Amino acid sequence: MAKYTPRLREVYESEVRAKLQDEFKFGNVMEIPRLEKIVINMGVGEAVGDSKKIKKAVEEMTKISGQKPVTTKAKKSIATFKLREEMAIGCKVTLRGNRMYEFLDRLIQVALPRVRDFRGVKPTSFDGRGNYALGLKEQLVFPEIAYDDVDDTRGMDIIICTSAKTDDEARSLLSGFQMPFQKKD
Repeated sequence: MAKYTPRLREVYESEVRAKLQDEFKFGNVMEIPRLEKIVINMGVGEAVGDSKKIKKAVEEMTKISGQKPVTTKAKKSIATFKLREEMAIGCKVTLRGNRMYEFLDRLIQVALPRVRDFRGVKPTSFDGRGNYALGLKEQLVFPEIAYDDVDDTRGMDIIICTSAKTDDEARSLLSGFQMPFQKKD
């Protein structure tokens, strides 16, 4: 049986890598920026009052990412929020390899265009070391989530970690994957 390669990985290997090497004049092939991982984080503050909410969030994130997330727990107690230490308050998943490319492809091609009043993602959301972060207000933009099964809309943070040294290298890498950055007016 032939080994499956995600579409975006093929795009990276055939087009993006060569374009980046020409643009930034990398001498060594290993210097060329590449995707390392994608971290998806979903905070579930309502889980303080209802522990079933965290189970639903884990179930939805499993459908979105194709991988079972870990639950994140509170590090310390905060009385005003009725939060106790070690209480589950969110979930996160780290995607690498083929799952990472598949998720990024679905994010760019399917989920982002389904966001209400979408004009592109901010080109300034880089951290200075080549990583990009974006937030989604609701999980309904992913086709894996059925509208009728949703009890609450939950947002999520998506962090795309690259091996790029600068923001310009990372921006060029993500542009090669057709990341829909906002145009400057």
